Amino acid sequence: MIVGVPAESMRGERRVALVPAVVSTIGASGAEVLVESGAGDASGFPDQDYSAAGARIAASAAELLAEADIVVRLAAPEGEAELEGLREGQTLVGLLNPLGNAEGIAALAGRGVSAFALELLPRISRAQPMDALTSMATIAGYRAVLLAAATLPKLFPLMMTAAGTVTPARVLVIGAGVAGLQAIATARRLGAVVHAYDVRPAVAEQVESLGARFVELDLDAGDAEDAGGYAQAMGEEFYQRQREELARVVADSDVVISTAAVPGSAAPLLVTAEAVAAMRSGAVIVDLAAETGGNCALTQPGEHVEAEGVTILGPLNLPAEAPFDASQMYARNVASFLGHVLDEGALSLDTDDEIVRGALVAHGGQVVHPRVREQLGLAALEPQPAGTE
Repeated sequence: MIVGVPAESMRGERRVALVPAVVSTIGASGAEVLVESGAGDASGFPDQDYSAAGARIAASAAELLAEADIVVRLAAPEGEAELEGLREGQTLVGLLNPLGNAEGIAALAGRGVSAFALELLPRISRAQPMDALTSMATIAGYRAVLLAAATLPKLFPLMMTAAGTVTPARVLVIGAGVAGLQAIATARRLGAVVHAYDVRPAVAEQVESLGARFVELDLDAGDAEDAGGYAQAMGEEFYQRQREELARVVADSDVVISTAAVPGSAAPLLVTAEAVAAMRSGAVIVDLAAETGGNCALTQPGEHVEAEGVTILGPLNLPAEAPFDASQMYARNVASFLGHVLDEGALSLDTDDEIVRGALVAHGGQVVHPRVREQLGLAALEPQPAGTE
């Protein structure tokens, strides 16, 4: 079994799916690692490091795809050329954005590719070492605060100086998932006064354990959390009240880090243009939900926007800005997943296993994941006999 690691093609992407340190781990599962030449250069992992770890180097993507049984990468293939490089019977593992790009999953199924989307791994203890979403969200939350600190025209910490006292920046973090919690911790380490809000009241204890104050709004959140622990979509009337209540907190903040997202849906609009106009001149908003529409009404994905003296940043791939550590974290997640699905060098697709069943989105020429089929308007598949394929 050959595990292939192509160079990532997405613009601005500097990460690599596997690093030299995990080559031996994958080898212990009975697989050989083949890396496209130069795939790790931008992350700080040159070809010679892979060779020293026991991997082989392929001269081109075409050579790699011709040999690889399993292809591991960060994102789904881009464009027809990359898709056509995959062949029937091959397996693809990555962050494939299955709920945001269901058509891409259908295209993979049409090529006869078996595809695992790491975003859909179940949130169970056995799957934690494979949880690439958590790994990348951790980096995104950290980098978002550094970006805000570099943009804000004032300092984050309280300082007592001979020239007088510098008051600390006030930071509001919206959304206390993994990215939000890391943003809270980072802003606190930089000395800011931090407040945080989440539609799920149950996360208040986590927020406060990091030294931030939880913002309580006069709202009935009801069933704001799904069975997997993620926030789920609420009605428009709820969001309208939420925007009104949040506006006063936003107006009192120097920095807003917004991370609120609902898997498979557009990001909820939480910060209106009117709320931005009420902020102090020089304030900064970093909208980590920019890729799915943004939490701020003025966010432009991938752009810096100036409005009413406020800077609104819509970064799209912050983990790629820390490629060395991001690649190592992602590689460990992938190696853990491969260790779970490889059995003495052969791929084991035991659909009775909830990890396999949860992440498998395409197999046998069909889209097989229920949520992705629903996105495509396809009928549910008939239950298959239990057992290993």
